[in-house]
Amino acid sequence: MKTRALNDDEEPSNVWARPNMHVTFRAEIMPGRTREERTYRIETVLRNSRVMLEGFPGEYRETAFEGINFLREKAAAGQIS
Repeated sequence: MKTRALNDDEEPSNVWARPNMHVTFRAEIMPGRTREERTYRIETVLRNSRVMLEGFPGEYRETAFEGINFLREKAAAGQIS
């Protein structure tokens, strides 16, 4: 069964991800790789709340990734010290 991507005017009931957002696979899923090597950008959010990533095949659900830490993201972007 093929799941389609959301249109611009649609929103899933449980939004945990947005296109272009970075997510990091849990270390248990990719052992021996650094955080940078486990981090990918979301290409598409599907109607079933799974995501497709840029440069990494497959569909993934929220539990495959580390929890989102917005302060870490801001610090990496130089927005906080």
